[in-house]
This record gives sequence, structure tokens and C-alpha cells, in this order.
Amino acid sequence: MKVVATTRSAQGTGASRRLRRAGRVPGILYGSTAAPTSIELDHNTLFHALRKESFHASILDLELDGKAGEQVLLRDVQMHAFKPQVLHVDFQRVAANEKIHVKVPLHFVNAENSPAVKQSGAVVSHVFTEIDVSCLPKDLPEFIAVDLSSLSVGQNIHVRDLKLPEGVTAVSSENHVLVTVTVPRGMEETAVPAAADAAATPAAAPAAAEKK
Repeated sequence: MKVVATTRSAQGTGASRRLRRAGRVPGILYGSTAAPTSIELDHNTLFHALRKESFHASILDLELDGKAGEQVLLRDVQMHAFKPQVLHVDFQRVAANEKIHVKVPLHFVNAENSPAVKQSGAVVSHVFTEIDVSCLPKDLPEFIAVDLSSLSVGQNIHVRDLKLPEGVTAVSSENHVLVTVTVPRGMEETAVPAAADAAATPAAAPAAAEKK
């Protein structure tokens, strides 16, 4: 994905306010051996880009003052407390041969096909929706899929249970619980008589056969 920015010369709170009134967003570009650079971006373009999940966990191509070639990561976003307005952004330069630490979103799939949901009516809760990983920029995934199709009642999914892409390692503790499964109290109570009825049904068939 591409980010277009220009160098910002004016500094200070007043200058930032004037930029925002003009539909621009102040920001900072830092990292690598280069000195931090004050930048500005078009607000509406940035605002719509921020609504895309991949913009937050991808290597971005930065075009600065019309010159392309910088690869960056979005590191911080400051939003207005109640207005749909971006106040400030931070981007970090990345080097192809240096590992980065970044939070990657988790996509939970196939929960509706799991024994926990289909057979027990369980509720699947997502404790964490992202994890911190370490990898080279070329190996950074936009997301990590978590397959819940085999999930059963009483089972938790931990960081150690994830199937990470090649070249990616988890920085978050391997013992962190990502998914829990609980059966609502009402479902537990109705499950007992249902199981008893199911057990009694086969026994009635032979009795009926003997009467014939």
C-alpha cells in the first residue's frame, strides 16, 4: 500500500492546528540511521486508509516529496476524542534485513463448525484479537488465521497453539489465552434431559418388537 506525504517545515502547536484546518495531518517519520523527519499528509486519504485493517499491519511504500522508495510501518495514530479526525501519525522506516516487532490481527474462522458450537451450543470468546510477532519485513503477514473447527467444550486456544507463517515468531507469551469456550447455564440444564431421552429411545425398540 502507498502513502503520499510531504516534508513539513512549520513546527509547533499553532502550525499543527493550521495544518488540520487546511485538511492536512501532521506526522513524524523516524527510524533507521536517518534523522526524524516532520511530514504532513492529506487527511481524507489517510482517514479512509486507516479504516483498512491491512494498513495497520503491512509494510507501506512511502512517497515523500514526490520521491518513492521508503518502506515504513504505521506505528501510532492519534484521533480526536469525539470527531472523526486524525490528529497525528507516526511512521517508522524499516530495513529489509532487520527484524521488526509488530502487532498482527487474528482472524478467527470456522467456529460455527466446531463441536463446541454445533453440539453444545457453546459461546466462543476472543480474549485477544491480535498478537505481537517478530519477523523480517518481507515475511510480515497481514493477519494470522485461527482455525476453530475442532474446538470442543472446555478447550482454550493459546498462543502456542497457533500455526504461524514461515519466518514469523510470536513475541507474546506462548501461555496467553486467545480463545475460551463456555456453555451457557440454560444450555447445560437442557442438555441433561436431552441426553437421558436419547439413551432411553433405543431400549424401547426391542420391547415393541417382542409384543409383535
